[in-house]
Amino acid sequence: MKFALLLGTAVLLVVASFAGSPAAPASSAKVARGKYLVEGVGLCNDCHTPLDEKGQPIPGKALKGAPTAFKPVAPIPNWAEKSPNIAGLPGWEDADAVKFLMTGIAYNGLPPRPPMPPYRMNKEDAEAVVAYLRSLAPQ
Repeated sequence: MKFALLLGTAVLLVVASFAGSPAAPASSAKVARGKYLVEGVGLCNDCHTPLDEKGQPIPGKALKGAPTAFKPVAPIPNWAEKSPNIAGLPGWEDADAVKFLMTGIAYNGLPPRPPMPPYRMNKEDAEAVVAYLRSLAPQ
């Protein structure tokens, strides 16, 4: 009887200890997915990370904004001369950033300035990108 009671208590403690942890791995998985999308698919570092004189990314400045490294052959109205800091998404609400990544329309009702492409991500991918970019906010 005592053994069954001890075993039951042990099982309850183990189950209780794992009850809250699925959120952390899911969040971790979402951030990892976002990192993959930002770095491997969207190639956001190419425009949003400043480069040194040798053309290498400056350590500690990833996604902090940079001058646009290329110019259009013919004039393009509203061409962005600098990409903004997207590490931590300063100035953006999560819902607005997700909407921007899904529709290509920013919180101000405007599309991105060229050369930024108007992404059309699904909601899950957009939320993952936002989670990753938020994870880069200064602590």
